[in-house]
Amino acid sequence: MQTIVLDIPGTIDMDAGQIRMFVAAKLYEAGRLSSGQAAEMVGLSRWEFLEQVGAYGVSIYDQTIDEVLADMNNA
Repeated sequence: MQTIVLDIPGTIDMDAGQIRMFVAAKLYEAGRLSSGQAAEMVGLSRWEFLEQVGAYGVSIYDQTIDEVLADMNNA
């Protein structure tokens, strides 16, 4: 695993763990990390990561609402 150092403005109201989770969530959302890799990055199980990622504005579903509704209508 690679280590980086970031200078974060003091006005950001997040602790180091929250910032780590935010970065992992956004890398997962962008498809740069799997859910397992993102979970490892923040020290959680895969399921714990998936339960928490929504709080960072990231969906674990890769379908849009319209696609889900279309699937339901075609079922």
